[in-house]
Amino acid sequence: MQYRLDILQKENPSKKIELQYKWVPYNLISPHLKRAVITAEDAKFIKHNGFDYEAMQMAYKKNLSKRKIVAGGSTISQQLAKNLFLSTERTPWRKIEEAIITLMIENVMNKRRILEIYLNIIEWGNNVFGAKAAALHYYNISTSSLSAKQSSRLAAMIPNPRFYDQNRNSPSLLKKSNIIRHRMVSIRIP
Repeated sequence: MQYRLDILQKENPSKKIELQYKWVPYNLISPHLKRAVITAEDAKFIKHNGFDYEAMQMAYKKNLSKRKIVAGGSTISQQLAKNLFLSTERTPWRKIEEAIITLMIENVMNKRRILEIYLNIIEWGNNVFGAKAAALHYYNISTSSLSAKQSSRLAAMIPNPRFYDQNRNSPSLLKKSNIIRHRMVSIRIP
């Protein structure tokens, strides 16, 4: 969050930029949002030990065929490790650090706590961090009141939140949101 705030402040030096952020406990986050985020980011979240080897292999093959990084195979636990403790640079060393921290997170936290922290720290737009800020920013409602449709839309934004904050009616966002909403029904949450 501080990293993004510093960038926004440098881009707008004459303007005081403030983060939209406030922690919300797990039990006050809509089950729809929990399902939507797991569906969009890590469908095997409940079952794995921090790594989805099949997703990693698929991402590797896709990136190899495109000759650039176009897909990631990171789990929610890996993303949490990166977001909490590491820089945004993509290096082999950072991926090793991420793996070690992911193992630590999975060994000291249960899936419910991992998801709670993740939902409270991820970016959902320009200076918008966490589920509560996202619910207020996009829908002017509490996090617990998010519907399945609203939740699937928020989940669809996660890979590129600043773009979708500015392009809320993007056809790709609407398409991805619909796919997530239809897949959500089969997802278990911790």
